[in-house]
Amino acid sequence: MHSIIRASLLAAGILCASIPQSQAYELYREEGTELNADLTVVFGVLNSKHNYIGRPGRFGWQEGFAKYGLSGETDRIGAGSVYGSLALISSGTWGDGDPGGYSIGKERRTSFEDAYLGWRSGGLFPLLGQDGIDISFGRQSIKVGRGFLVYDDAANPGRGMGREFDRGGAYYLGPRHSFAKTAVLRLGGKEGLHGSAMWIKSDNAAMAKTEMAVGTVEYTAAEGTVGFSYIRGLDVDKQYADAMALERKNMNIYGLFGEGNAGIENAKFGFDLARQDKQSGHETAWSVQAGYTFADMAWSPEISYRYSHYSKRWDPFFTGGYLDDGWTHGEVAGNYVPGAFASNLAVHAISLRARPYDNLTVGAIFYNYRTVANRDVLNSDANAVDLYLDWAVTDNITISPLLGLYKPRKYEANGGSQNRNASTNIYTQLVLSASF
Repeated sequence: MHSIIRASLLAAGILCASIPQSQAYELYREEGTELNADLTVVFGVLNSKHNYIGRPGRFGWQEGFAKYGLSGETDRIGAGSVYGSLALISSGTWGDGDPGGYSIGKERRTSFEDAYLGWRSGGLFPLLGQDGIDISFGRQSIKVGRGFLVYDDAANPGRGMGREFDRGGAYYLGPRHSFAKTAVLRLGGKEGLHGSAMWIKSDNAAMAKTEMAVGTVEYTAAEGTVGFSYIRGLDVDKQYADAMALERKNMNIYGLFGEGNAGIENAKFGFDLARQDKQSGHETAWSVQAGYTFADMAWSPEISYRYSHYSKRWDPFFTGGYLDDGWTHGEVAGNYVPGAFASNLAVHAISLRARPYDNLTVGAIFYNYRTVANRDVLNSDANAVDLYLDWAVTDNITISPLLGLYKPRKYEANGGSQNRNASTNIYTQLVLSASF
């Protein structure tokens, strides 16, 4: 098993803003009870001048998925409320497959995505706050803290990694987020002092079917949230694990995190500091971020800066998501370039965004990548820029074009991974999404 497996966990790089906010068709509603039908459909057309698997020529491919199911909640049980969801995903990839080689264009799959049930305490325990006890279990997506260590289980490779790793393609869109088996206890609600204890089991071969225990303690006030997380690796499936993943069994991960405005209106700050203790030694990773929205100016421009640093043998674990909501560092580098993921890497990122209209967002994100330790590894030094637009055509439909420019320092002939040469890769995509 190679770094391709570790890299695949960062595949859910779709612009978070490009998918309409979750909506639902109301099937039934009565005081205290609701039942909804949920449907999200996303289709993308993508193209890359270069690839990262040593094949000649440009790559053009298409990805799509539909997520459909039921969700509901009721407080007519005498104490607290019960909630749950049952949903499936149908996905596929067509064309050449992606330039990282994770899919080949022949992937098709329908599978269960959400299947969970939960109970909230409501006002039964005043000392713990509203919904001071929240218990859930089943197949669901889980994010720990800011997602620096655990964002979800969104590695969605296709047949490029072998049939045993195929989750239905749609590698870039990354539609499958849920962990296969979970048991979650949350205490203290969402304000003040609160925490959680979790057991999580992945059925994703690309993640070596990792099993883990998680504990968090957080404090939330008007100025923001600070917290501590602890993760204990319980087991992996050795059949699918590379050398790095094998060390997840009995690995301890410690994390400090925080985010909020620190009492400054229109500001946003965040930080993460983490350490992994494993058989080969300890590894560290950290990130700091600051941003500001000029709310009184035309178009309400936003600017943010983030620096992220990962030591040489840092295990990316279940990190993921996009810049303002996660940890995928660029459309090209963060999804397709081996070595340019959350390991042995330092990344500067500057994000600029504006809203000329209420339904239109334009933005640009600039990246600088530097390899932390250069010995016996692919060189990841590069610069990149992503230019994007999110147009909410209706409340349900969004169109999101993107142009990505990625310029590596080296290529496959002299220690890098890009095919042919080190010229600028021109990457384009058009994503259409609808949610009902």
